[in-house]
Amino acid sequence: MPYRGRDWDEDDVRVRPPKKSRPRTKIRPKHENAATAVVTGVDRGRYRCLADGVTVTAMKARELGRKSIVVGDRVDLVGDLSGSEGTLARIVRVKERRGVLRRSADDDNPHERVVVANVDQLVVVASVTDPPISYGFVDRCLVAALDEGIDPVLCCTKTDLDSGELDEVRRYFTGSGLTIVETSPDRPLDEIRDLVEGRENVFFGHSGVGKSTLVNRLIPGAGRAVGEVRSIGKGSHTSTSAVSFELPGGGWVIDTPGVRSFGLAHVTVDSLLDAFPELAEAAQECPKGCEHAADTADCVLNGVFKDDDPRTARLESFRRMAASLLEAGKNQYGAKGDQ
Repeated sequence: MPYRGRDWDEDDVRVRPPKKSRPRTKIRPKHENAATAVVTGVDRGRYRCLADGVTVTAMKARELGRKSIVVGDRVDLVGDLSGSEGTLARIVRVKERRGVLRRSADDDNPHERVVVANVDQLVVVASVTDPPISYGFVDRCLVAALDEGIDPVLCCTKTDLDSGELDEVRRYFTGSGLTIVETSPDRPLDEIRDLVEGRENVFFGHSGVGKSTLVNRLIPGAGRAVGEVRSIGKGSHTSTSAVSFELPGGGWVIDTPGVRSFGLAHVTVDSLLDAFPELAEAAQECPKGCEHAADTADCVLNGVFKDDDPRTARLESFRRMAASLLEAGKNQYGAKGDQ
């Protein structure tokens, strides 16, 4: 039977182009019309941002990759900036940071975590009792702050329960130049308010020391959850994430969750002395390369204070940190050499 269909030729053949025949462009949009905002809260991949007085919920743009975004960051936003319920903007840029508070899990853990960014004052909140103050922890906070050019303040809470510990705190920090303020439920907040208003502050300290209580008193309506100290003398976590609040008189306060440790893997031994001005001048007379250990015969710090001088406690704290960082450095160097 003769074929009665149409005649076919090569023009009738359709070839489907292969997948990914067009290479993805590496050119990214410049987002020249992006709005600048400040990150005031982070919660499970969503970022609360304040843009021109409007609170906007945003997500991180894909092109930012694994770049971290923390409370205090200045960012550029695109998308829906109305702040209406259910809307979502995108963070397309994180501006250059200053005043970064960072810590590591331990001195020998090279992985550092940025806690907050763009602050100019660190308020270390510590209770004089229940739980008792940890001088070593406070010293570590001071080192981290001064290493980044952040001004430190020590705020001692629960002074209404004090049985002389506040005097010991002031004695311990003799010659350090550290600003120390005190608060209690029955004490006006004029002193701490004068220090924080007009500045970018972060409140940092152990759990249960009263950070959130202090924030609630300074900022009516902040609504930070507070809890009681457990019977073993340690605070329980009430704040689970860092949140930034605007102060009524100007400036900002970032309330952070309580922490139990403060590693300084990102700090060099040489920069430790910046937090110990009472030791720094004498240490300049030490031999070059001195590790300032107690068993170093030529270390000038061995005879700088008399036994009854209150600054000897800070000298011991400095030496513990220096030894820990030196040991961590040796371990890291050895690990690299073994590879």
